[in-house]
Amino acid sequence: MLGLVENHSLPRTAAFFDLDKTVIAKSSTLTFSKSFYQGGLINRRAVLRTAYAQFVFLAGGADHDQMERMREYLSALCKGWNVQQVKEIVAETLHDLIDPIIYDEAASLIEDHHTAGRDVVIVSTSGVEVVEPIGDLLGADRVVATRMVVGADGCFTGEVEYYAYGPTKAEAIKALAASEGYDLSRCYAYSDSFTDVPMLQSVGHPYAVNPDRALRREAMARDWPILVFNRPVRLKQRLPAFSMPPRPALVAAAAVGAAAATAGLVWYATRRRQSTLA
Repeated sequence: MLGLVENHSLPRTAAFFDLDKTVIAKSSTLTFSKSFYQGGLINRRAVLRTAYAQFVFLAGGADHDQMERMREYLSALCKGWNVQQVKEIVAETLHDLIDPIIYDEAASLIEDHHTAGRDVVIVSTSGVEVVEPIGDLLGADRVVATRMVVGADGCFTGEVEYYAYGPTKAEAIKALAASEGYDLSRCYAYSDSFTDVPMLQSVGHPYAVNPDRALRREAMARDWPILVFNRPVRLKQRLPAFSMPPRPALVAAAAVGAAAATAGLVWYATRRRQSTLA
């Protein structure tokens, strides 16, 4: 258990969860590839490619370069997609695809943190159209996620407005802490990926969950606790608490202000310039 209920005379606290391989057993974005194919958004070749990407992700995680290639591929792939259609497809298939792959251990942690009076925030590199409904399903209080630019026609332009990845996750958490009054020294964070070390460093209680090799080494060097989640379970098979209406998930990436977004865009632009010059 995570301790006693929060003393509300003290500053507020939160638990920040990465999503893929931390709360759910697969990549949230790639999990919907078959549904997007059935909805006419992608072709069979794209389904096969995303299936391979899912395999690589599950086999050993993805390093920075692989994540960059995946981001570029998915950004180009979704160019021209109607945002409302994407939201409808996700809503229609959410329970069938995501409910069975939620880790029982993660769901228990979310319950424990809520019981202790802490907010639960999902912080994911996946797109907000996918992450927000999953956060809603989990009863998360807020969501930080990648946002794509949407054109006047209601379709993705293929450009990234805010990229929730690496250092930008930590910037978003710090901005959210400032706006919500969280005491980060008393907050918790959970992730499987070495790329999330900045996020884990930003809180007083970091945890490595199903860590990739690089994060495992980092966690051992820093004496961070290492957790193993391996029991996916449907929420409806769990405690009655999850049969209650979930808390509305808020898109924190839009609410934390221009500071986090600007930091993310500057970092992203720098990476692009470095890649161009390399």
